[in-house]
Amino acid sequence: MPLLIQGDARKIPLKDESVDLVITSPPYGEMRDYNGYQFEFEVIANQIARVLKYGGVIVWVVGDETDQRGESGESFRQALYFKSIGLRLHDTMIYMKSGPAYPSQNRYYQVFEYMFIFSKGMPAVFNPIKDRENLWHGQKWSKVRTTRQKNGELTSRPWRANEGEKLGVRFNIWQYHTGFYKNADPRQYEHPATFPEQLALDHIESWSNPGQLVLDPMCGSGTTCKMAEIAGRRSIGIDCSKEYIDLARKRTINHQIKMIVE
Repeated sequence: MPLLIQGDARKIPLKDESVDLVITSPPYGEMRDYNGYQFEFEVIANQIARVLKYGGVIVWVVGDETDQRGESGESFRQALYFKSIGLRLHDTMIYMKSGPAYPSQNRYYQVFEYMFIFSKGMPAVFNPIKDRENLWHGQKWSKVRTTRQKNGELTSRPWRANEGEKLGVRFNIWQYHTGFYKNADPRQYEHPATFPEQLALDHIESWSNPGQLVLDPMCGSGTTCKMAEIAGRRSIGIDCSKEYIDLARKRTINHQIKMIVE
């Protein structure tokens, strides 16, 4: 049963190293008005790092605001800051959309956001999704593996022959259909900025095991908490807005959610 807290992500009310997985998406500059909320990134980043267990993972879904001066580059600054406070940038993943929201007239159409995967130490859990058609399935692989060294020379070494599995591990660019008509829960769009339910579920199943604790410190419409419940994980969602906490409550499967107001 998710625990929803109307509170401040700058003061996460959890013990040190108590969370297995964090999945969240911060404001993208001034692209949206989140009921007047002021985003203090560094304070929030330090709070998230504090509550994350050793071996835990943060999935940080972020894009850059674009105006007449170009892209803000804030996503990169945030990634480097997480590294500066001792977290590992485990993977830089891409969330690819099915189409642009507002096609640009002077640059290629923007159809992706970053999904930075940070971890405290090496991730303790990785359950890779295997849904990519393996083109080598059914073909004999070579018994010798050739690798090019730093100096440019080729070296060979024995390698176990394998026909390969029918479905291979997914690449780190994940594509999702986006848009109101594709989403099974129209209430999600009562929030100005959301990510797909399947995106949250895929990360939950990849980086945590059933029964572990998932946190979204800026939970908005409650997508992370909803999908964590579906996946059999415990979850906590925090948002400063009572309106969004109420929305998250409506969207979760189990409506008997405890409400805490600071």
